[in-house]
Amino acid sequence: MDFTLNDEQKMVQRTIRDFVKKELMPLEQQVLKNEREGNPGLTHEEVRALQEKAKNLGFWGINTPEEYGGANLGPMMTAIIQMELGRTFVPFQFGGSADNILYYCNEAQKQRYLLPVINGDRRSCFALTEPGAGSDAANIRMSAVRDGDEYVLNGEKIFITNGNEADFAMVFAVTDKEKGARGGVTCFLVDRDMGWRSEYIHTMGEWGPASLVFENVRVPKENILGELGGGFNLGMQWIGQGRWMIPARGLGAAERLLQMAIDHAKSRVTFGKPIAERQAIQWMIADSAVEIEATRWLVLKAAWMSEEGIDNRHDASIAKLYGANMANRVVDRVLQIHGGMGYTKELPIERWYREMRVWRIFEGTDEIQRYIISRNLLKGHVKVGELME
Repeated sequence: MDFTLNDEQKMVQRTIRDFVKKELMPLEQQVLKNEREGNPGLTHEEVRALQEKAKNLGFWGINTPEEYGGANLGPMMTAIIQMELGRTFVPFQFGGSADNILYYCNEAQKQRYLLPVINGDRRSCFALTEPGAGSDAANIRMSAVRDGDEYVLNGEKIFITNGNEADFAMVFAVTDKEKGARGGVTCFLVDRDMGWRSEYIHTMGEWGPASLVFENVRVPKENILGELGGGFNLGMQWIGQGRWMIPARGLGAAERLLQMAIDHAKSRVTFGKPIAERQAIQWMIADSAVEIEATRWLVLKAAWMSEEGIDNRHDASIAKLYGANMANRVVDRVLQIHGGMGYTKELPIERWYREMRVWRIFEGTDEIQRYIISRNLLKGHVKVGELME
C-alpha cells in the first residue's frame, strides 16, 4: 500500500499552498477587522477577483465535469485542496463549481440554474433543515401541494448557508405524506422572486446562516429537480460529500494552528525557560500531532473510496466525527498555549475557535455520526476488521 502523493497531487498541493500563502493569508488582518466591524470578511467582488486569479492558475471548477469547462479533479484531489484552503480562515472557495445535485438538472434547468451557477452569475443554497428537522432530516414538514401545473410550498427552513445571498434555493418539501422520506419528498428549484424571503441568523461564529420562509410560494412543476419523490436521496447525496470535506478543511486549520503553538512555545519564556520545555506544553503539542495524522488518513480513505466508486458513507461518518472533534481539541490547546493573547481578537485563534464549534453540528451532529457508525456495526452492514477487496 503506497501512501505517497503522485506527481500531479504534489504539484496541486504546492500550487494551492502558495496561493493561500501569497493571496489569502495577507488578507487575514483585514478580514478580522471587517468582521469586528460587523461586515463580511470579504465582499462578493473581492472573492470574485481572487477566483479569477486562481482561474489563471488553472483552478476553476475543481469538481466540475470537463463538458462544463471544469477540471474534474475528483475526490482525492478535492480533499487535498480543502486541506490547503483550511490553512486560512479567509472565506474563499474556488469558482466555477456548482452543488453536486444540480447536475441532475434537465436540459432546460441547466440553462437557467446549473450553468449560471458555474459561471458565477447566480448563487444557490441548499434548503433541507427545518426548526423541527435538523439531524432527523427524514422528519421534514414543509409541504408542497399540487395545484394544476404548480406546487404551492408552505413552511420554514433554518440554518441555511448562503440563504441570505442566494437568488434561488434547492428546497426539499413533502409531496406525499404517506410515503414520507421513502418517496414522498421532492426537491424544487425555487427562485427568490417566486416569493420566499430570508432572515439573517446571528451565531457565535462569523457564519451567518438564514431562515427561509415560504408562504404560499407557487413553483412550476417544471422546477422539480430530479424525480418526483426522489428528493430525500438527493439531499443525502449532498450531505454525504460534506462529511469528509469538513474534516479535510479542519485538518489544514489544525496544522496551521499547531505550528503557531510550536512557534509561540519556543519564544514565550516563563520562570527563565521557554514554555516549550514544560511537559504540559509538550504533551499538548504531541497529542495534537497524533490526532492530526489520524484525521489525515481517515479523510484520505473516505475520499479514495469515493473516487473508486466504493460506498464510503460509514467511513465518511467516522472522518466527520473524529476530524471535527480533533479540530476543536487542537484549537482549544493552541489557545491555552497562547494564554491571554490567544483569547484576544488580535490573533485569529479565537476566530477559529468560534468557527470550528459548528463543525460538530452541521452536516450531521456528533450524535448522528455515532448513531450511524454504531447502527452499521450492530446490524452487520459493516464488520469489525473487515478486509477491503
